[in-house]
Amino acid sequence: MPLLACAPAAAQEAPDIAEPMVFDLVRPLGARRGELEVNTLAQRDLSGPSPVVGWAPEVELAVADGFALELELPFENRRLTDLKLGVQGTFGLLDGGRGIHGVQYLGLWNREHRRWESSLLYVIGYRFGARVSTLSMVGIGDVGAAGAAERALLVNHTSFYAAGDDTTVGIEINVRAGRERSTLIMPQLHQALSPRLEVQAGLGARRETGDAWRPRAGIRLVRSL
Repeated sequence: MPLLACAPAAAQEAPDIAEPMVFDLVRPLGARRGELEVNTLAQRDLSGPSPVVGWAPEVELAVADGFALELELPFENRRLTDLKLGVQGTFGLLDGGRGIHGVQYLGLWNREHRRWESSLLYVIGYRFGARVSTLSMVGIGDVGAAGAAERALLVNHTSFYAAGDDTTVGIEINVRAGRERSTLIMPQLHQALSPRLEVQAGLGARRETGDAWRPRAGIRLVRSL
């Protein structure tokens, strides 16, 4: 089958591709109606003048085959900073079911600046064999009241290796390129604790405009319902 030949994700089994720990999907592409997940990501720089714990509980629900919604509440320490909504759709399968692609919209209401910001990303995943897979996202983010001046190119790529039935390792690279630039490199481990419970942990480094590289740690707890 040609690489770009598509088929509805609901008509075939979607490839098994892990989600990035930091920039996760609303649901895996090709999710089936009724799939429900709750999870929380926490991150912290391990150096700097005043490290802040950023954490965000979220609820994800596939409301139809290949279409999912997400509600997220980002915090910094005890302060609720934003209200976040995610919408994700699956276009279909690629290359005989080895690949899958879709689109993700993220809307964020910033409580401090009292403005709505939007991000739109194309998402593509591919399984190269029994153990190796990748997931990539590229799009435009931070489109808010300030318009084009605040827009940024968003690129997130994660390569995964299935080390066992319950263990996946990966390396996630996230780049935000615009007036303010940031780069995150996050090696990570995904470990299933039960059929419905998973923990993800990572230790990497982040750099922002005008700053040095700083070590950063993250952990996400995932519960499927």
